[in-house]
Order: sequence, then structure tokens, then C-alpha cells
Amino acid sequence: MDEHNKEESIEIPEKFRGIVETISQMSVLDLSELVKILEKKFGVSAAMPVMAPTAVGATAAGESESEAPSTVNINLTSAGGQKIQVIKVLREALGVGLKEAKDFADAAPKVIKEGIAREEAEELKKKLEAAGATVELK
Repeated sequence: MDEHNKEESIEIPEKFRGIVETISQMSVLDLSELVKILEKKFGVSAAMPVMAPTAVGATAAGESESEAPSTVNINLTSAGGQKIQVIKVLREALGVGLKEAKDFADAAPKVIKEGIAREEAEELKKKLEAAGATVELK
């Protein structure tokens, strides 16, 4: 009930009330499908972008622009046959909830983390591959 009360305390502008009301009555599966459709339609991702503090710190320290960056993107190409294990690793590595981790696994191929240090990326790649996923670093 506490969650429902929090929703009521949010002031929704009049122009969005109909949309919010419709969405609040949808099932989780319908919401997941809606998010995927909106992502495709507008070419965006509902996932929060993750920035690595080491990448920001290295640039601020005066690293020259001509040097090759030591950061990479991790692309989950397939969740594999043991999707539950992959979801557990994604939850831990990305600090997201079960639903968000499952959405990442279901959306493969998908970039799951951007601009992270190569060493950290290699570590995460090993964990995901040990869980049965197929991963590539770009």
C-alpha cells in the first residue's frame, strides 16, 4: 500500500493524466512490450546510462586527446542457455533490479555498459561468460 500512496503524492500535469492512468492499469508484460516498442520507435534506451568515473578522471588529469582510450563498451550478444545465472551477474554488476537485469538479458544483443575501463570490462566479461552468456568488448 505504501507504494500506491507514493504514486498518489506525485503531481501529474493535466496533459499527461490520461497517459499515466492508462499505463498504471497495464500489466507488467504489457509495460515491458510498450517500453520495447518506444525504444525502437524513438531509437532510445530506457536503461540508465552508466559512466565510469575512471574515464572522467583520466581525461581531467590531462591525458592527451591523441592517445587511444582505455575504455570499452560491453555488448551482451546472447544470454545463452542459463539465462537466470546471467541475470544474477547483470544485477550484481550493473546494480539494477531483477526486472531491469532480465530486460537486459532479453534485449540481447545490447550494450550493457559503456565507457568502462578495459580491466573492469574484462572482469565482467569473464563473469558473464562463466554464467553462459556471449559477450564482446568494443
